[in-house]
Amino acid sequence: MALPLNGKTIALAEGRQLEELAALLEKEGASTLRCPMLSILDVPDPEPVVAWLKELVAKRFDYVVLLTGEGLRRLIGFADRAGMKDEVIAAFGSTIVVTRGPKPGQALREIGLKPNLVASTPTSEGVIATLRSEAISGKSVGVQFYSESNPPLMDFLASAGADAWPVQPYIYAPAADSERVADLIIRMAGGKVDAIVFTSSPQIDRMVEVAVERKIEDRWKQGLDRVKIASVGPIVSETLKRLGARVDIQPEQGFQMKNLVVHIRRALGSE
Repeated sequence: MALPLNGKTIALAEGRQLEELAALLEKEGASTLRCPMLSILDVPDPEPVVAWLKELVAKRFDYVVLLTGEGLRRLIGFADRAGMKDEVIAAFGSTIVVTRGPKPGQALREIGLKPNLVASTPTSEGVIATLRSEAISGKSVGVQFYSESNPPLMDFLASAGADAWPVQPYIYAPAADSERVADLIIRMAGGKVDAIVFTSSPQIDRMVEVAVERKIEDRWKQGLDRVKIASVGPIVSETLKRLGARVDIQPEQGFQMKNLVVHIRRALGSE
């Protein structure tokens, strides 16, 4: 009996969980085209992160907002290297922790904890909606960033009278070289790829960066028109839509790899 994704070529922009995602799709019969757009690195200067962790341990924060699972894992890594892992885990356990979606919740479970509050939707807007029902005026809120800033969330905290303490424990760096990314764009435009899977917005930004750098924006747009576009969740989908791209495949909930593969199988397996 033929597997659901036999004959389908699926491009993967994922980096950290690349092999896991590829294995899941190949088990369904797909051929995968690996092109990790980014690698995730600790921030070069550990001092601001360690200083933030010391404030956490000192019970400075009334709330902590975790936006990504990767962010929590990186924070625990910094704590471990600073010889304060147990204290940091205990501090998270005695603080009101707000998570954006299932991934930071999973990372909390890995250290024996669970969130106190989970955003209604796994977006910054969902976090804001959840915090609106909390009496945070005059409270200190630690916020784990995944990029240099988050204006909507920071503006909300300021307007609500909260004292925000941001920390960014990791950065994204280009993984695939420009030649490899450009080749993927050309393959997509030429009809040699059936679908592409995006699991973070910076992956999309990297492809756009290469398209502009190589002056192949037209091929990039052709490629997006020709392939099925799979997004792991609403944040990635919003980025795609801002660029004028449609989203063909996105789980309605459970924004994780296995659920994403289920939706890809349903969408492509019927073709």
